[in-house]
Amino acid sequence: MNLDFLKKKKKFRKGGIGIKPDLYWRYILYMTFSLIVIFCVFGLYLFWEINNESITPAVDTLEQDTVKKERIDKVLEYFLEREEKSVEILNSPSPIIDPSL
Repeated sequence: MNLDFLKKKKKFRKGGIGIKPDLYWRYILYMTFSLIVIFCVFGLYLFWEINNESITPAVDTLEQDTVKKERIDKVLEYFLEREEKSVEILNSPSPIIDPSL
């Protein structure tokens, strides 16, 4: 007696409507490469546009405020006084006596 309904039948089908992951991976790969190329072209375009702009704007030098010698001397005097105070503080002994002595 031969029982056909209990045996597993091997079904091999070609093609069909099934999901093809290989095809979708190719789509993802092509989209990724195309986005990379688009971003590189956009980056080069921005680089060229920025590179062609002038670096410094045209400003009249006559309108600029010139640094006066008096202001420079005043600032130098201020820092000289600060330096003298710093040296004095470093060289003076500590006013607090250590109680453990």
